[in-house]
Amino acid sequence: MLVVIMMGFGIVIPIMPFYIELFDAQGTELGLLMATYAVMQFLFAPVWGNLSDRYGRKPILLIGVFGNGVAMILFGLSTQLWMLFASRALAGFLSSATLPTAMAYVSDSTSEEDRGGGMGMIGAAMGLGMVIGPGLGGTLAEYSLSVPFFLAGGLSFIALALIWVMMPESLPAEKRTSTSERIQGLQLKEMWQALWGPIGILLLLAFLVSFGFTKFESIFGLFAANRYDYGPSEVGLILTVIGLVSAVVQGGLTGPVTKRWGETAVIKTSLFGTAIGFLLMLLATNLTTVLITTSLFVVSSAMLRPSVSALTSLRADSGQGIALGLNNSFMSLGRIAGPILAGLLFDINLIFPYITGAIVMLVGFGVCLRWLPKAQQDKPKIALQSEVASKGV
Repeated sequence: MLVVIMMGFGIVIPIMPFYIELFDAQGTELGLLMATYAVMQFLFAPVWGNLSDRYGRKPILLIGVFGNGVAMILFGLSTQLWMLFASRALAGFLSSATLPTAMAYVSDSTSEEDRGGGMGMIGAAMGLGMVIGPGLGGTLAEYSLSVPFFLAGGLSFIALALIWVMMPESLPAEKRTSTSERIQGLQLKEMWQALWGPIGILLLLAFLVSFGFTKFESIFGLFAANRYDYGPSEVGLILTVIGLVSAVVQGGLTGPVTKRWGETAVIKTSLFGTAIGFLLMLLATNLTTVLITTSLFVVSSAMLRPSVSALTSLRADSGQGIALGLNNSFMSLGRIAGPILAGLLFDINLIFPYITGAIVMLVGFGVCLRWLPKAQQDKPKIALQSEVASKGV
């Protein structure tokens, strides 16, 4: 299911920087466009996570995938810049149900020992979609820049059918939260309170990881076009290689490595490696060296997200949807700040997003050295449902 969804997502990534040029937009507008999607995810991911704890995972997944398909088609039909922003806002609102619910689905279906591997398999599925999608999108863009968006929408509807027919519900009725409890998203106040709670350090890491990576992801197409004069096909090829490396690392390495050394060690090592990767990418001079340096960057960064998500899940005793919804909200907050800053910095100097990305990863590494060992040693279990309810959420 996630393979099909991410294939649709991967199809449009190499096209986006070139598509917005039809509307006389540049780095700043691209960053704001991507941030719009993330803003909606930030606001609504906790709501969907809460709803999935109440009504089950499957219906929430169906809503998210359907919304993504509709939004992709609307994006391809857009004729003005404001229409692009409106369709991305719709996509963020509805598709924000997908990832935290999928993570909760894995949490329902795996033991604590296998949780890291389960999260890694989510990343692998996403990576596999990113292997297939960008190359296909780059090829289709040679005919029309709108066609990839229509295909992405169609793939979402295929995923919708697969979920409906093949995916069983993972959360039994007796384990769901009470329908008498009030549904409300975890807003800034609740996020601030959670930041000072047992999983606070992990939520901060979720933000830093997302902030740093989206500085690369959001601006890479424009960076490649301006620095190397690449078009959609070359960008698609590079992103295909990145997706392949990510799929191999997350699907084949994350589980065994986290079992052997633990999530904390993996997070520390990956943060430092990602910082080095940012700087190495600036040394690339041709397609071969671009592929090598971006692959080295992805080897480190590919382990970060599932490791942080797995450690967050392991420290939540109940309310997995809420815990992972919080995790996704902080990642979405990073996806808001990252593209905006990357776009602004790119319009000043195209290397600035990468330099600041390295700095952010080093900050995260320092945070881990100072605080994560204690957080891992204490490793308290938290019952998020009761905590949230006690705060009137």
